[in-house]
Amino acid sequence: MFFAATERASALAGPLVGLSLLVAGLSGCALRPPSDTFDLTAKAAASEMSANRARTARLQLLVPAPSAIQVLDNRGIVVRLSGSELRYLKNAQWSDLLPAVVQARLVAGLENTGLFGGVGMPGQGLAIDYQVVVEIREFAIDAAGPGTADVKLSVKLLDDRTGVVRAQRLFESSVGVNSSASSGVLVAALDKAFADVQADIVSWIAATL
Repeated sequence: MFFAATERASALAGPLVGLSLLVAGLSGCALRPPSDTFDLTAKAAASEMSANRARTARLQLLVPAPSAIQVLDNRGIVVRLSGSELRYLKNAQWSDLLPAVVQARLVAGLENTGLFGGVGMPGQGLAIDYQVVVEIREFAIDAAGPGTADVKLSVKLLDDRTGVVRAQRLFESSVGVNSSASSGVLVAALDKAFADVQADIVSWIAATL
């Protein structure tokens, strides 16, 4: 009888320990303050921006996920302090990895023009004419000096059939903002800077092709 009772106690010990750890883990999660989550907006673009609308209407564009250094390749919202010191905005995050958010909004911005035969991402089965290859050079709040929201994107138009770069250009915008303002105000400034850059990119692509 003693051995049987011991065996039953041992059999129950594992599940009980596991349950205790699970409860402890859930309690820890519940105590963490939730992060405010932010997105970027895709602005509608004027359809008259292309003089070659008949040509662009036949083109299909692929927008791969942009490349970025590790500090920008995540959901954190970067704040640049004096010198080379960086931090992330407290209790705030992007709705997805920053490159994925930028990719989705660029696709939407190009689609909104109504100028192209197709715009999409890898895996969507497009018969691609050009790739819009993007590198995120900067996407941060600069807290040094008066404070700015800075967005800088390098863009290449790559002929998918020949592998030749048709054109390339650096796009950048800075919007003034008080670096001690709330997360919502800071992200709104970043969104405005991105909207300016996005509009320039879309106009440039339409004019170049």
